Amino acid sequence: MTKKITLAHGAGGKFSADLIQEIILPEFDNEFLNELHDGAKLGKLAMTTDSYVVRPIFFAGGDIGKLSVCGTVNDLAVTGAIPKFLAAAVIIEEGFDFDDLEKIVRSMSAAAKEAGVKIVTGDTKVVGKDQADGIFINTAGIGELIDGVNISAKNVRAGMKILISGTVGDHATTILSARHGLEIPETLKSDCAPLNKMIFEMLEVEKNIAMLRDATRGGVAAVLNEIASAANVGILLEGEKIPVREEVRGVCDILGFDFLELANEGKIIAIVPKNSAEKVLEVMKKNPYGKNSEIIGEVTENFVGKVGLKTKIGGVRIVDMPVGNLVPRIC
Repeated sequence: MTKKITLAHGAGGKFSADLIQEIILPEFDNEFLNELHDGAKLGKLAMTTDSYVVRPIFFAGGDIGKLSVCGTVNDLAVTGAIPKFLAAAVIIEEGFDFDDLEKIVRSMSAAAKEAGVKIVTGDTKVVGKDQADGIFINTAGIGELIDGVNISAKNVRAGMKILISGTVGDHATTILSARHGLEIPETLKSDCAPLNKMIFEMLEVEKNIAMLRDATRGGVAAVLNEIASAANVGILLEGEKIPVREEVRGVCDILGFDFLELANEGKIIAIVPKNSAEKVLEVMKKNPYGKNSEIIGEVTENFVGKVGLKTKIGGVRIVDMPVGNLVPRIC
């Protein structure tokens, strides 16, 4: 039987990883791509690209336009680069509302201004009715790598601390609720935000940050499993230290979700030397987008390639790489 692509292949978990390893990498094999970071480091520049198909296109805390700019800015920033320029291409379905398109473009403009980047080129295509789902956006970005910074899983060592910039699962829970008409408190919104300025502040106080990733598709679980595998280390999380909103916990309890697998669009994972963890944490907490930051675990020499989580009762459970697709079309 011929294998078919499923929604799970775009979820950022095991199916996505298998797709990349089995089909993409063998054909495109090169030293830049094989780093498998959120962007490629090309001499003094970093480059990234992404596509956005989120449904619904408007949601509490953002829309597909804001998401497309913030996501690309963050992908550049976690490579250790200062984002400079973006390209944007839109695929619009015939019959799409002009007012909605204007809202999306204004949202992209506002997000770009906040991040300090310029949208300098792009493309527009229109497809027939029912040949797309309203609007899809593709972006690409270029940034200037910061001298003396080398963000790579190869630099992760046992004893380093793991930091997160705030509460997990806000974006996925917001999208899920909007999609299915669930009532949630007004305080719960997507965390969609440009994080480049906070990341720059972190790197100013500690250039030897080993690894940075934004925990989007597949959430914290996917990102940390990828890092543990690439760095050939183990990761141990303190369950009680991971910041989670009660509203998100509630949705997870009702639907049987693991908040560690839920997508975020404004949270980063940082792996930093032990002796500078508190200093980096202090800088993060001073930034509006990092006020709920916490140190949530450490890198270990044990259970190499795995992620463990200490529970309330003192045991350790394995946090697996997500396999399925908790919330499809999340970004």
